[in-house]
Amino acid sequence: MKKWLFIVLAANVIFYSCTSSNITVGAGKEIDPYHFPITKNVSVKNGCVASAHPLASEVGLAILKKGGNAFDAMIATQLALAVVHPAAGNLGGGGFTVARLANDSLLSLDYREMAPLKGGRNMYIDSAGNARTDWSQNGHLSAGVPGTVAGLFAEHQYAKLPFKTLIQPAIELAEKGVVLTKREADGLNSNKDDFLQYSTKPSAYVKNTAWKEGDTLYQPELAATLKRIRDNGTKGFYEGETAKLIVEEMQRGKGIMRLEDLKGYVCKPRKPVEFDYRGYHVVSMPPSSSGGIILGEMLKMIEPYSMSSYGFQTVKSVQLMIEAERRAYADRAEHLGDPDFWNVPQNILLSDTYLKKRMSDYDSTKEGVSANVKAGNVHESDQTTHISIIDKEGNMVAVTTTLNNSYGSRTVVGGAGFLLNDEMDDFSIKPGVPNMYGAVGGDANAIQPGKRMLSSMTPTLVLKDNKPFIVVGTPGGTTITTSVFQSIVNIVDFNMDANDAVNKPKFHHQWLPDTVSVERDFNEETAKQLKDMGYKLVTLRAIGRTELIKILPDGTREAAADKRGDDSVSGY
Repeated sequence: MKKWLFIVLAANVIFYSCTSSNITVGAGKEIDPYHFPITKNVSVKNGCVASAHPLASEVGLAILKKGGNAFDAMIATQLALAVVHPAAGNLGGGGFTVARLANDSLLSLDYREMAPLKGGRNMYIDSAGNARTDWSQNGHLSAGVPGTVAGLFAEHQYAKLPFKTLIQPAIELAEKGVVLTKREADGLNSNKDDFLQYSTKPSAYVKNTAWKEGDTLYQPELAATLKRIRDNGTKGFYEGETAKLIVEEMQRGKGIMRLEDLKGYVCKPRKPVEFDYRGYHVVSMPPSSSGGIILGEMLKMIEPYSMSSYGFQTVKSVQLMIEAERRAYADRAEHLGDPDFWNVPQNILLSDTYLKKRMSDYDSTKEGVSANVKAGNVHESDQTTHISIIDKEGNMVAVTTTLNNSYGSRTVVGGAGFLLNDEMDDFSIKPGVPNMYGAVGGDANAIQPGKRMLSSMTPTLVLKDNKPFIVVGTPGGTTITTSVFQSIVNIVDFNMDANDAVNKPKFHHQWLPDTVSVERDFNEETAKQLKDMGYKLVTLRAIGRTELIKILPDGTREAAADKRGDDSVSGY
């Protein structure tokens, strides 16, 4: 007997076999269940979705075809990712949205996690004065108050379809099962011991035998949680049964999050970061993300130089970008934090005068040294996931959400079926002590009750002649902003298409540690020349998983999903 799963979305039907029969998606398209319909590139005229999982992208596309706009598709895609991509898709994390509506108005929403009210500056310092990163990165104590659900409902005011329509595919995926890709199966297997150690009750993510590609993951507790959200809105998460389950999990695991933390969570509208680069207008995320400001710093620091004549990934272009990255990340450590708690000098950091001074000691013939590069003087007078969407009306939405580490704290809320984040590690738990991504910080990002920890997430839009041009973002911790930086430079300066802009080798420098990370397929001759100049290179398997949409002059939407993961695009 074949066992089938149907997800019905008006006239669009997504269904797949949980045995060896083919999966059919949409209008009769069949695929092998062991090889999801991962589509890396599309060129379409109407709308498209780029996300970290093919099923999530297909759900978003079905919503667009049903008559939803980019916000509808984004909400449905986010919710689907919470089911099909548990390493990063989430209800128990947070994120940021940057959008441009078809009427030209801009918005950004900050639903970053917040420190619990019982949190404090020294909560991860032991009696000997040592920073305990094991406490800030694992288990119940590492979780900030989740913001994702509040963010989804804040986004819904710009959507067209009922929220119940948008959440239903996620409910059915959780209830009736998801066929695992090899990447998802491997992730669950490699984190099994952590799930057992940091969760106080059994969860859907753990079984006696190893997960394998093609297995079906059933998540009935998560389905019940999604139904409570469907029926009760934000109160279905921050109050009532779900909140009770979160608090009980915290109490069993000696965490500090309480009901008053959940009921007090708020999504904050922010004014987007805006700046120009070579005649293009860039719109990105402001603090509590560092992304928009340091993206602006890096792009504007290299703007006076003739990047296009230097050539892609030559030592001249790469070395210039490394030195811009070094200076921007030094500023990040000193000057950026939650603007509700810290006076962020955004206007100065993005001013031409300041950035010219920052590059005044740049030497194209030798390596810079981070020990000699401090934050500028300012005086006032793998795991995250990204979604890029554009619809046929021209609404542009870039959303980046996260649990922080892969599978977050690895704490599954007993009875509720979702993972909690470990975002408290993104605070500066002690001045000079790096977090899991090597980033250091000080007073600007110190822990305070109710404060949002600094992020690197950089959902970004680019406009050309006041018309949509690029929607881009990526996961990757502190590598997020440099990946977005390089993707924009690849298109604007090196005239690449969306596919090459996403998939060409990436590199990264973040001030401290004073090393340059490069991917394995990075240009060997350029790497040699950088080493000869004194740079210390470290090779990484992959940097980021970028989702990018480029809008061509005739209105065609050229979308690319990163080769580095199961990322997939859908469009029509």
